[in-house]
Amino acid sequence: MAPFLAYEDKGPDSTPAPLAPLAPLVPLVPLVLVHGHPFDRTMWTPQTEAFSAERRVIVPDLRGYGASPVHLGVTPLSRFAEDIRELLDALGVDTFVLAGLSMGGQIAMECYDRFGDRVRGLVLADTFPAAETPAGKTARRETADRLLSEGLRGYADEVLEKMVAPYAAPEVKAHVHRMMTATSPEGAASALLGRAERPDYRALLTRVTVPALVVVGADDTFTPVSDAEAMHAALPDSTLCVIDGAAHLPNLERPQRFNAALGTFLARVDAAR
Repeated sequence: MAPFLAYEDKGPDSTPAPLAPLAPLVPLVPLVLVHGHPFDRTMWTPQTEAFSAERRVIVPDLRGYGASPVHLGVTPLSRFAEDIRELLDALGVDTFVLAGLSMGGQIAMECYDRFGDRVRGLVLADTFPAAETPAGKTARRETADRLLSEGLRGYADEVLEKMVAPYAAPEVKAHVHRMMTATSPEGAASALLGRAERPDYRALLTRVTVPALVVVGADDTFTPVSDAEAMHAALPDSTLCVIDGAAHLPNLERPQRFNAALGTFLARVDAAR
């Protein structure tokens, strides 16, 4: 059965070649990248290009985003997590490093809660684990209504310089704006309604048994450095990386710095095998 999600699957296959030497090198742990809202898998292009030369990198378009089918109604984080599980099952990926940014980080936490035995490392970027507040629920529902009635262009114009810093490179701003305006209003609204009802993951973080990397842009106002510091303190084994000169999308705004932190973390996970 074909996977439900659109996705990119790049890099060396985890299956040894037929003429592999008697003592082949152990393949590097695959990397799974989960994008945020309201973006698509091209959000991770700098990381896909950097890491797929040596390891398998799998980057899905979440349900309702990019080229994946749109789900009407409400899409809870649990549904996003099960979609990812089903995709990885279909691709024959048993264990992996899981990275998510913003909403993608919350989906990564939900994935860990559901099938954490398959996760070898957890990367949480510009995200936060707490359940939504009553005011936040109202705001997400109102935004969902707005997107359904107006589309995403006005919203994209308003939030662009919070998603990335005002001083971000023009090509980065253009990419982020393009992703947002291309997103399905129905898909984005469904995700917002689902996130309004998300669970609290703070207790879960204290039970994570694998290495974690927490990354945040120093100028992020959506999920500030204090949120990252709290996650870092809760996780039993984590590294905190604050990236200067970036806001909510440091992987695009400062890809070299982000990739350096991620590469160091991946090397640690690989060595632990």
